[in-house]
Amino acid sequence: MAALTLTGCLQNPDAGRGNAAAAGVGEPEEGDGSVSIMGAFGGDEEAQFLASLEEFQQESGISITYVSDQDFTNTVQVRVNAGDPPDIGLFPQPGGVMNMADAGHVVPIDAFLDYDALHASLVPGFLDSARYQGRVYAAPMRMAVKSIVWYPKQAAEEAGWDMEPETLAELQELADQIRADTGATPWCIGWQADQATGWVGTDWIEEYMLRLHGPDVYDDWIYHRMPFNDELVVQAFEAYGELANKEGNVLGGSQGILNTPFGDAMNPAFREDPGCYLMRQGNFATGFLPDDVQENLDEEVGTFIFPRAEDGYDGQPILGAGDLAAAFSYDTDTIEVMEFLTSADFGGPWAQAGGWLSPHTTFDLSLYPDETTRGIAQMAVDADVFRYDGSDVMPREVGSGTFWTGMVEFQAGDKDAQQVVDQIEQQWPEEAAEDQSDVGDDQ
Repeated sequence: MAALTLTGCLQNPDAGRGNAAAAGVGEPEEGDGSVSIMGAFGGDEEAQFLASLEEFQQESGISITYVSDQDFTNTVQVRVNAGDPPDIGLFPQPGGVMNMADAGHVVPIDAFLDYDALHASLVPGFLDSARYQGRVYAAPMRMAVKSIVWYPKQAAEEAGWDMEPETLAELQELADQIRADTGATPWCIGWQADQATGWVGTDWIEEYMLRLHGPDVYDDWIYHRMPFNDELVVQAFEAYGELANKEGNVLGGSQGILNTPFGDAMNPAFREDPGCYLMRQGNFATGFLPDDVQENLDEEVGTFIFPRAEDGYDGQPILGAGDLAAAFSYDTDTIEVMEFLTSADFGGPWAQAGGWLSPHTTFDLSLYPDETTRGIAQMAVDADVFRYDGSDVMPREVGSGTFWTGMVEFQAGDKDAQQVVDQIEQQWPEEAAEDQSDVGDDQ
């Protein structure tokens, strides 16, 4: 994974598409004492975000105004087109950053942040999610970890199982042992999400793409530098199918997967006689667990990282997501706020309240409210590479369209892996393919 140095950035004559600030030329303007931020999160998350800014505002004297908009991706585009962008945008998906970078609306971070220090502090690979034509245009201020396997701790301890499989083969051995010892199905998997049914399945394919083929191939796949129906993608589909469709491996079988709400998938694991034991899902899953389990999380739930493939990528990858901070303005106040938002000093109150993870390996883990959360954060710190959720990077017509529906058809048995990937490739929007030809490249 090549590091993008500041010197290399400033030698790119085409960077910023004519925006002098974005090209790293000239001094920033003097700020007026206020900075506006727009993001997609509201409610309790907004309250904790603002709480995390209070001390900074007092010490810096900068007044920060936050605007929450759940339709952020469209609203920020409208505001930019109208000449009224916020000073900072918190992008929930990298695609929006790429669009703004292509149009020259956002400033590459090497123009005002210490890129090398940031790169060294972050979970490895995080900055690649905002790389466009060799430069990075946003930095993370929040992280989500998806590569987590959850299990009922008390049941596992009583059975004496080894809950730290290091490879996918050892994970299957664990599942086989659970089934042999209990007679129950080892896996809890639920996809049902009304019109969004299928997104859980895309995460599974992304996990296997990373483990079987590594981050470089993964990047080529999500940015469509390789066709969606490449044989390597078929292998990922089939690897998932071997787990999900193996007789007796998943509670309820294929129909159970499709009909069980994703938030309810693990509930049977906490019965007196568990109906299943293992669930792969992101760190947000704690909010869907039974109330009594949430109240005693460290005693009730165990976790381990979805393991690597023994004959695949030589390292431990982690799949995740996050909010990416990008600067529309180039003034001293905006720069100071960006420096804080993208540092390991940001987020203490949010971390203590729960539901937030820092993307920095140097963040104080003691600020997290429980051992379960600290363990999940440590998974990301220890991983060899982080990669952003691929369906969130792909064009919307694919990432939340044909990929979702294709996964449902695959899980239902209506189409095999080759048929699904062929269909998605045929329907990949031509314009998006041209636009993404150099996205994510470290050129």
